[in-house]
Formats: sequence, C-alpha cells, structure tokens
Amino acid sequence: MPITYYLILSGILFTLGILGVILRRNAIILFMSLELMFNAANILFVAFAAYYQVLSGQMFVFFVMIVAAAEVAVGLALIVTIFRSKNSINVDELSSLKG
Repeated sequence: MPITYYLILSGILFTLGILGVILRRNAIILFMSLELMFNAANILFVAFAAYYQVLSGQMFVFFVMIVAAAEVAVGLALIVTIFRSKNSINVDELSSLKG
C-alpha cells in the first residue's frame, strides 16, 4: 500500500482532532480530540518507519502512547474533581477557578 494513503488518513484524523478541540467545549470531547491527534501522529511515525525501514519511528510511537496514557490519567482525575465541585465539565466555566 502506498504511503500516501497513510498520509491522507493521518491528515483527516488530525483535522478532525483539531476541529474537536476548537469547536467543542466539553472537557471529555477535548481529551478525545487530543487523543485523536496523537493517534494521527502515531500513524505517520509508523508509516514512515516502515517506509524507510528504521525502528526510530516506532520508538517515538511508544513514547507518545506513554505520554498520552499519563495525560488521560491526570486529565480524567481533574475532570472528575471539577465535575464534583461544579456539576459541569464545560471548559468555558473553568475560568472561575482562579485564585
């Protein structure tokens, strides 16, 4: 399969992730969109690693997966804590958490 298919798929997924971050105000949808962008980058890393026959792209994928798992664990803990105190996970309402 040509590498252009992977490039197109990754571009579409990354664009959907950016649209989710920009257009949605729900914190869970925001985290899902970030994960979609991470996975689009992972597809590119693996595609280029397979195309050039090097393993460094796959090592980057493992690093991105570890960072994404840590981000989800901390992010979901923050979302649950904010939901318990505010009864909402709307990102626009979080500006009142100052000081």
